[in-house]
Amino acid sequence: MTSKSLLGALCAAFLAACSTAPLHTSTPPAPAPKSAADAVIAESWVSEPVAGDELDSLAAWPTEDGQVWLIATAKAAHQVVVYDADTGARLRSVGAPGNAVGQFNRPNGIAVFGDLLFVAERDNHRVQAFRLPEFTPLGAFGADVLRSPYGLWVHETAPGALELFVTDSFMADFRTMTLPPMAELDARVKRFRVQVAESGRMDARLLGQFGDTGAAGALRMVESIAGDPVHGRLLIAEEDRRVGSTLRDYRLATGTYNGHSLPVFDADAEGVALWSCSAEDGYWIAVDQLTPTRFRLFDRATLAPAGVFSGKVTSNTDGETVYAMPTKRFPAGALFALHNDVSLAAFDLRDIARALDLQGDCPR
Repeated sequence: MTSKSLLGALCAAFLAACSTAPLHTSTPPAPAPKSAADAVIAESWVSEPVAGDELDSLAAWPTEDGQVWLIATAKAAHQVVVYDADTGARLRSVGAPGNAVGQFNRPNGIAVFGDLLFVAERDNHRVQAFRLPEFTPLGAFGADVLRSPYGLWVHETAPGALELFVTDSFMADFRTMTLPPMAELDARVKRFRVQVAESGRMDARLLGQFGDTGAAGALRMVESIAGDPVHGRLLIAEEDRRVGSTLRDYRLATGTYNGHSLPVFDADAEGVALWSCSAEDGYWIAVDQLTPTRFRLFDRATLAPAGVFSGKVTSNTDGETVYAMPTKRFPAGALFALHNDVSLAAFDLRDIARALDLQGDCPR
């Protein structure tokens, strides 16, 4: 073979390899914000950092003695960690590494309803249920259908009957983080019916799965999910920045794409929480995972942008939760968010309403 022929063959082989190489979807560093936040709000408290936990998701639960617990998943420690919502004091940790009931392997999503706590475990491929305040294990479900569960959202559909949504961000190849074919994205969200008797006996059944397979509404890389039964809506984070990280608007009843997504975020669209100011009014608060974190507000009913704020400290936020009921320190409730994997931060909802000049029923 001549040198020119050899060179041509090598070039052809190189181009063929490039055309068939798997698409790598590792998350690039977060870019700088495109514009300044509308307001900078001082945190009411930031908890003492604890290295090694890798905190991810967050839920709030009122205790019988008038406290409010913040329960966070600690992915690297394979535990859930409990904090006091008024002070940020770390109260206790629960669990240990393993695959037995009551143990965890990379816990991620978390949700609370009544005295029930649900935790998604990415690497045990399941959801566990616990009874609060003792963290009594009630069992696990979903291991037969879940491949890489991340986010959770739960609501009541009938007395004693819960509907739990689980985002499932499986990949075609985790070693290279290669996305599955678009046709397989119709399984991005699993819907379960869960009932727990007073005796603790739990029944969980898969009702179905969904996800749009079109370019505009697909959930390529998905984690956070939250719903609003009043407006029949699910907001689901799309974290693939190559197509524009955003929140997709899905119908709660059918799991179909509404044909609408929020404006593209600067970095990853992470935690999403609903701030209900009345039966129908309020705001969605979504995380734009920057340094500092940008918290983006959208009108509850219309999804129109309502303002952007950052804290003085809070950065690189994954999960967040809104607790819109009074506590001793927060008469109108608070937004609680994770900070840089090691701490929690609290924002008084009245400070947010005043700083962004929010109208309507939200206290300020």
